[in-house]
Amino acid sequence: MPIQTGLLAYGMSGRIFHAPFIEAHPGFVLRAVVERSRKQMQATYPHVISYDSVPDLLHDPAIELVVVNTPNDSHFSLATEALQAGKHVLVEKPVGTSAADIDALYALGRQMNRQVFGYQNRRWDSDFMAVRQVVESGQLGQLIEAHIRFDRYKTAIHTKVFKEEPTTPGSGLHFDLGPHILDQAISLFGRPTEFRKTFGSFRPNSRVTDYFQLHLLYPNGLNVYLTTSLLVADPGPAFVLHGTRGSLRKGRTDVQETQLDSGLSPLDDQYGLEPADAAGTLTLVNETGEKTVSAIEPLRGDYMGLFEAVHQSVRHGQPYPIREEQLRAQLEILAS
Repeated sequence: MPIQTGLLAYGMSGRIFHAPFIEAHPGFVLRAVVERSRKQMQATYPHVISYDSVPDLLHDPAIELVVVNTPNDSHFSLATEALQAGKHVLVEKPVGTSAADIDALYALGRQMNRQVFGYQNRRWDSDFMAVRQVVESGQLGQLIEAHIRFDRYKTAIHTKVFKEEPTTPGSGLHFDLGPHILDQAISLFGRPTEFRKTFGSFRPNSRVTDYFQLHLLYPNGLNVYLTTSLLVADPGPAFVLHGTRGSLRKGRTDVQETQLDSGLSPLDDQYGLEPADAAGTLTLVNETGEKTVSAIEPLRGDYMGLFEAVHQSVRHGQPYPIREEQLRAQLEILAS
């Protein structure tokens, strides 16, 4: 039986990252949305019920799963309301703004016999999936150093107040793009034993963090550097890893967001396919010191993998790959 699903908003994230997959996956039914003012969703999805408020949607007894895709500072409170209404929740990043939020949500989920799912779609980016494949193959030997970047060039102050108001919980770049790269690092390398943070604010009239770097230290000597900035006009590689037997470089080459924004269906044959010239570089050194350089085989990005994981967890009790302890570690680092 498909999972009847409701969206709490139909802005950019609802239009691009959620609705196309819920509609395309046979294990879901896109039943309802909350649209407080502009009613837009039915133009694309005419069968969807448009509710005027969150309570109206939560009172719909047919809805099993609620997607919390509202501003960052509302994620915890709205996910709490949805759980109390007896719904499973899929919560956009950051799931909360503190480790205590994670503890409270998962405890409530267990109390209500409902599941909490963190939405970390960048685990299904084609570039990151290729990096993960190389790391898990062991070809690089013992990893010594890893760099993950997520950069943009945006000097303008965002019109969304929650992103730019320093007194709003979850504001600033570290809560915007930071959760993506921190989740990627934690999913690859686990929880660090120590971390150091650097914040910066450089855009004209900026009042929040628009430059952020994390240095994660691991017990085996691995150093991981995570950087995100809104003032990078010429981005370099998004992933650079060095190990005892080689190095890996890969750009941020995933095309899914661009394709979805243009209206391409996730079921299209071309969906998630990187351009042929976007391959990364793998440099390996053998026992005799001979160096070989090869292109990384491009993989197909597919955010449908996240929705499939949600479906398998709700309907078949399978473990969800984005785990409570990983989200808690993320929030411990971001909010400290």
